[in-house]
Amino acid sequence: MDSPKYHPYSTLQREGRDEFSASRSRFIGYAAPAASEEEALAFIESIRKKHWDATHNVGAYTLGAARERYSDDGEPQGTAGLPALGVIRKEGLRDVVVVVTRYFGGVKLGAGGLTRAYARGAKIALDDAGIIERRPYLSFRVQTDYPLAEKLRREFAARGYLIEDVAYLEEVAFTALVPPEEEGGLYALAAELTAGRCTVTPGPELYL
Repeated sequence: MDSPKYHPYSTLQREGRDEFSASRSRFIGYAAPAASEEEALAFIESIRKKHWDATHNVGAYTLGAARERYSDDGEPQGTAGLPALGVIRKEGLRDVVVVVTRYFGGVKLGAGGLTRAYARGAKIALDDAGIIERRPYLSFRVQTDYPLAEKLRREFAARGYLIEDVAYLEEVAFTALVPPEEEGGLYALAAELTAGRCTVTPGPELYL
């Protein structure tokens, strides 16, 4: 299978945090992976509670390939949330949330200064979190008798398929994870090596 719906994508490895000062204002950047809008909003709210006394807590997030949201949280329109979101876009990330907290230091930065500061706050948080690539895999539950199962597992491993959740019952069952373009190859190899004496059941699509 070589379907356009299966594409690797970049996201964050873990939560990140970093900070800097600009014209007496303190900016603290936070970033985290987010698998859903609920997770993204919960992360933003947790930073707001942590920094309840901050002047602004600016949030932005992306989910999937198209869903994006941001808030300026009281800063002049277009000077805070959108620059933070722009950094996420530039890095080509998805399923990511950032929050840039500002403690005002008494000196106004102007629109250009704010735009640069919030973009920098997002960037340093993303850098601290670390960027990883997640690749698509299809999962299959394979069940056959003991000698054939061992043969299948050896050949699957030689092709780079991932083997998980091996269960030894009356027969052997295990999960094979394969790139989408290898789906046909898995079925063909299983049929060839077992002369059709195995059951292959498709499972969920995963990103690893």
